[in-house]
Amino acid sequence: MPSIKSNALEPTRPELAALTRGQAILRLLPVYGLPLLTLLLIVVFSIMLPDTFPTWLNVRSILADKSIVALLALAATLPMMAGRIDLTVGFGIVMWHILAISFQVWFGMPWPIAILLVALCAGFVGLINGLLVEVAQVDAFVATLGTGTILYSLALWHTGGMQVMGKMAPAFLAINNASLFGIPIPAFYVLVLAILLWIVSERLPIGRFIYAIGANEKAAALNGIPVRRYVIGVFVASGVITGLAGCVLAAKLRIGQANVGLDFLLPALVGAFLGSTRRCSTTRRTASSRSGSSTTT
Repeated sequence: MPSIKSNALEPTRPELAALTRGQAILRLLPVYGLPLLTLLLIVVFSIMLPDTFPTWLNVRSILADKSIVALLALAATLPMMAGRIDLTVGFGIVMWHILAISFQVWFGMPWPIAILLVALCAGFVGLINGLLVEVAQVDAFVATLGTGTILYSLALWHTGGMQVMGKMAPAFLAINNASLFGIPIPAFYVLVLAILLWIVSERLPIGRFIYAIGANEKAAALNGIPVRRYVIGVFVASGVITGLAGCVLAAKLRIGQANVGLDFLLPALVGAFLGSTRRCSTTRRTASSRSGSSTTT
């Protein structure tokens, strides 16, 4: 029977070397289909709306509005690399942006301390998620959905269903409102974080270990990779990134309310799903061959 297996996985260099130039281009098209489609849409809308779409004002608006979603998508990508899912990226930002404001307005904390405490709280929630998934062996979807629901309930309890507002330091508001070379500063957060995660995932052993866990957890464990430690670590990292995104959202909205944040959940997860190109085939082959050699020995 003809195979219907997707060929959207990134081909290896030996696979590309065995193909002609035309075949290699056709092989790479499914892999880079989304960026190509994005460029095509930009061209189409620029032709259809030449006075409004291809303008610097529109570019600034898109970068400013979608940076928080991009940060959450990067946060959700880390657990996905390990074959897990983290729903608290959407629920958590509700709590974190409220805490970032209430720490300053209600408790009089300096804004750097408020950001640090939010990041620590978010990392602690990520630790709880990791322990539930790896130690208690609760499915990641169920565990993070439960944790996220509790966070949302705590946000409602903390605010009493009211808005949290008050005077905040201009330096805190600048973490969202400032610009660099005419580009909104949140876009640079996304750029720096994306480059950092790319270096970690593609150029460092820790990234290959996480990919191996996501591709074949048992094979990764047989090869000596501490699966539990790395899975808990990606949940903690995801939580910290979500907490920092909540601080940026707080600086953007200047008010904290429990009905803001859940709208980010679906776009963030969709962005993580569509934007992730995992070298599953290569990782599986490598992990399986190593586990085979280990068991033979």
